[in-house]
Amino acid sequence: MKLVSKHIDKHGAGHVTLRPEDDEDMWHLYNLIQKGDSVRAPAIRRVKTTSTTGSIDSQRIRLNLTLEVTNVEFSSYSAAADQSSSTDPSGSNNSAALQIAGRVISENQHVKLGAFHTLDVEANRDVRIEKLDGWDSVALSRVAEAIVPGRGAEVGAIVCGEGTAAFCLLSEHMTLVAHRISVPIPRKAAAGGSSQHEKALVKFYGTLYDAFIRHIPYNNAGLKVIVFASPGWIRDSVYDFVMQEAGRRGDKGLQRTLREKGVKIHISSPHVHSLVEVLNSPEITAQLKETKFAREGLTLDKFLKMLATDELRAWYGPNHVALAADRGAIGTLLISDELFRASEPETRKKYVGLVEGVQQKGGEAVIFSSMHESGQQLNHLSGIAAILTFPLDIEVVEAEEEGML
Repeated sequence: MKLVSKHIDKHGAGHVTLRPEDDEDMWHLYNLIQKGDSVRAPAIRRVKTTSTTGSIDSQRIRLNLTLEVTNVEFSSYSAAADQSSSTDPSGSNNSAALQIAGRVISENQHVKLGAFHTLDVEANRDVRIEKLDGWDSVALSRVAEAIVPGRGAEVGAIVCGEGTAAFCLLSEHMTLVAHRISVPIPRKAAAGGSSQHEKALVKFYGTLYDAFIRHIPYNNAGLKVIVFASPGWIRDSVYDFVMQEAGRRGDKGLQRTLREKGVKIHISSPHVHSLVEVLNSPEITAQLKETKFAREGLTLDKFLKMLATDELRAWYGPNHVALAADRGAIGTLLISDELFRASEPETRKKYVGLVEGVQQKGGEAVIFSSMHESGQQLNHLSGIAAILTFPLDIEVVEAEEEGML
């Protein structure tokens, strides 16, 4: 994301103009733009003109529209990848879509004031955002994160089953399933089954290799690790095939990258959600300990272990966490970015205030991305949890609140 301009006063009033460049930037914008905000961005509009002879001409023109936002929708390629194994022959990395709907609030010769319109946000097109209630600390922190140069996928992962594979890319805020393949593998048992089995395996490995080349950016310097993961020993066979095929095709760069960055991990099931196991494995945590998504995974793992062994120091749920914060007991706050997308401004303000309060008292606030599996797991726990610095009994605290003690 490029910061084009920023004009915000000490009270949080003002606007920011950003230029999204990739899928993750679309995700940042989705988290920044709220109902009621003012957004200006390019749009395509079909315009009809009538000539002096009465003929009507229709043409599509590009113009800039300013909307008062009523709805924001984000979709990633992962949804499409779950339904189809087709691939984009262009190899485009921009597969996320962001749509902003609202009422036109700025004069335009082609669009009436008050008309409803939908903006399809495009990569490398400027988006100007002015917040209805001003820019709070969480929104400003996200802008600061979004414009850090050199971001991109830090982990490429191939999650394998028998005849199946999902190609995943993990960046700071997103886990994207870039592609899936599925090749039926017949059993060896039947007469002649061995031959059919071997032919199917050859097809599977060949399809997998081609998909690997298209969807795993192994030449990118920012890619820290390439994971081959499966429940059984399929990961070893896949890794060996990719290495051998790269050698056969003379791709020494890929062979060198796999030797330096390739890691084989055992997982419990051949599904994308098993990436949580991958990120928590000792082989990976050592290499990714500085990345945001690894910190999220380790923090959630620490909370879940605390919940199992010392539940008086592991609280979750909005009301209980707020009570712990009031007592200055929170050492680490776990909170999902989904909570900051609440349609009610007061709800967002409540969670922003909670984050700021924890930080002011010396605690740490970890904002989880709901586009990572760890964030989705946190959402199942209401989206907010806390690791306390000292034990507190919920029943005692609630009784104190009710004036019973």
